Amino acid sequence: MITFRLALLFLALLIDKAIGDPPRLWARVPHPVVLFGKAVAAADRRLNVPGLSPAAAQSRGFLAAVLLTVLALACGVLVSAVFSGLWLLGMVMEVAVVAVLLAQKSLADHVGAVADALTEEGLAGGRQAVSLIVGRDPQVLDGPAISRAAIESLAENYSDGVVAPAFWYVLLGLPGIFAYKMINTADSMVGHKSEKYLNFGWASARWDDLVNLIPARLSAVFIALGAWTAESAAAMKRSLRTARVDHGKHRSPNSGWPEAAMAGAIDLQLAGPRIYNGVLVNEEMLNIGGRRNATPGDIDRALNVFAHACNWFAGLTCGLLVLLLA
Repeated sequence: MITFRLALLFLALLIDKAIGDPPRLWARVPHPVVLFGKAVAAADRRLNVPGLSPAAAQSRGFLAAVLLTVLALACGVLVSAVFSGLWLLGMVMEVAVVAVLLAQKSLADHVGAVADALTEEGLAGGRQAVSLIVGRDPQVLDGPAISRAAIESLAENYSDGVVAPAFWYVLLGLPGIFAYKMINTADSMVGHKSEKYLNFGWASARWDDLVNLIPARLSAVFIALGAWTAESAAAMKRSLRTARVDHGKHRSPNSGWPEAAMAGAIDLQLAGPRIYNGVLVNEEMLNIGGRRNATPGDIDRALNVFAHACNWFAGLTCGLLVLLLA
């Protein structure tokens, strides 16, 4: 079964990298992640009501996380059963679904748009472009901060949008990738530490931390490999060293791994103090010995490392497939 999934995943990775998310398609039908978001919003409306005590909000948040995960698993089991009855057509459809739930090309396009906007439109264009991919306040960002934000988003979402969904698909099939995307969507919507979600979103945030535990660390390894082929052997060593030493400086137990790896890969300082919804998050810089002022050129370098990391990931998938078939 894992051999079968590896084969379908390899095809999905190729399709996603070549095609990504066609805007015309999603203008006509809802993207699966949009449907996951609607389920999370419904749980939020029904369970996260005003006036709850902190303990009650945590209990309801835990219930919401469990119900959403079970819903996603059930949908995955149902869709998988339907596809298995369609033989070759079902396999084609499963590859398409997995490709849709990966984010290689769409992530590269969105991050690349930040570099283009900064170069062609200046600060205003860069702020507008980066506001589409990060949650921090764009109006307080200068040029280097915009570039750093784009690179950090690229590194973090390489784990969340490529490695992690692929990892859970290989382990558990469509139920696994559906459940992962639901958990990740819930974390992005209710897992932050605002007044409304501090207690209700606690379970979703911790659940997301758990399912990303292994993929985040794998992502750092692939980013380092990408640094090797995109930059140099020295860049790979620096990437691995920075990930190992600096990952714990990040507020997230997982995001620090790919972000620190990318900081080392292109020898740039990342993270540091940031403002979200008017609140200062004061963190240490990753790769403190690296260059401080990021530029659009650094975004392009990070995108090149990202592309190579994706190639390494697809190559490993193919290599494991060949090894299991031998």
